[in-house]
Amino acid sequence: MLQLVVGPRIRKSPYFDRSLAAGATHFSIYNQTYLPLGYGDPIGEYWNLVERVTLWDVAAERQVEITGPDASAFVQYLTGRNLSKFVVGQCKYAPMCDYEGRLVNDPIITKLADDRYWLSRADGDLLRWARAIAGARGFDIGCVDPDTGPLAIQGPQADDLAAAAFGEWVRDIRFFRFEEARVGAGIPVIVARSGWSKQGGFEVYLLDRTRAHELWDLIVESGAAFDLGFGGPNPIERIESNLLSCGVDNDDRANPFEVRLGGYIDLEMDADFVGRDALAEIVAGGVERELMGVFLEGDDADLTAPWPAFAGTEPVGSVRAAARSPRLDRTIGLALLGVAHAGVGTELRVETEAGPRAATVTDLPFIP
Repeated sequence: MLQLVVGPRIRKSPYFDRSLAAGATHFSIYNQTYLPLGYGDPIGEYWNLVERVTLWDVAAERQVEITGPDASAFVQYLTGRNLSKFVVGQCKYAPMCDYEGRLVNDPIITKLADDRYWLSRADGDLLRWARAIAGARGFDIGCVDPDTGPLAIQGPQADDLAAAAFGEWVRDIRFFRFEEARVGAGIPVIVARSGWSKQGGFEVYLLDRTRAHELWDLIVESGAAFDLGFGGPNPIERIESNLLSCGVDNDDRANPFEVRLGGYIDLEMDADFVGRDALAEIVAGGVERELMGVFLEGDDADLTAPWPAFAGTEPVGSVRAAARSPRLDRTIGLALLGVAHAGVGTELRVETEAGPRAATVTDLPFIP
């Protein structure tokens, strides 16, 4: 049996013990931190998310804090998203590329002040990447990991649970906005209406790690009235909803236009940014690949590495992620395909660990 050794090389979440006590059985490594992904009932956890409410320990979503006189200019330089109308109290999804236009990370940027930002990063060493660019380009900034330990409350009843735990004021937080507050017995937090699902909810950033158990217990005790479930970022729901998993759905040469993030790149804005010239060339020449959905023959969705996809004998891309959708009662996947074979209805052959399977290309998302 494959086992994960818990040791000091990988960081523990401040809620690690609470997650274990709640029944966590499956972990991954994300941003050098243990990330609980499952509690032994993947289908039950899926229905908790889409029908009720669930609590996730997502402290592995570590932040990069940018401060200093050049903070605003530097954060704009890191992304092709136009931040000229970014206001304090707001969050923005902001893909970031290297100088060749390849997607590096896709953080949520939180504007805490005009000279203070958080980059809530996907898996990857965005901290050292940002420090290297700041040093090479001479930006006067500070760049640290503030260790905020976020929890996620996700699902249709997330508003009701958060209001019960923190107060009715949370209902007034707009999408991709946040409020700083003290909850319970004065626990300092930032509450943002955000999260890595399409079911709605909040991410709660803890500003004092020593009070992690208090925050967890406050939410769990309030959640008893809502049949609160435990889980983690849900692979089934995120594939259904086409939420990009950076580093999974894309390979190391993919650009944002290939993975449906082109709407976040503003090549017309005045500000310069990393990869601008390369991205302009990609637009002028046209993309070579496109991220599409696929319906897969059979029930098995145990994908442990990308499945090569073929049109006849010609390799045309790969299935990057797959899941059995309870709501659709079909096996679905996300595939990065050459544009000539990315049309809806295209029939493909996919080579899986268990042998070849038929696949049909479809549009995204699977569930709007």
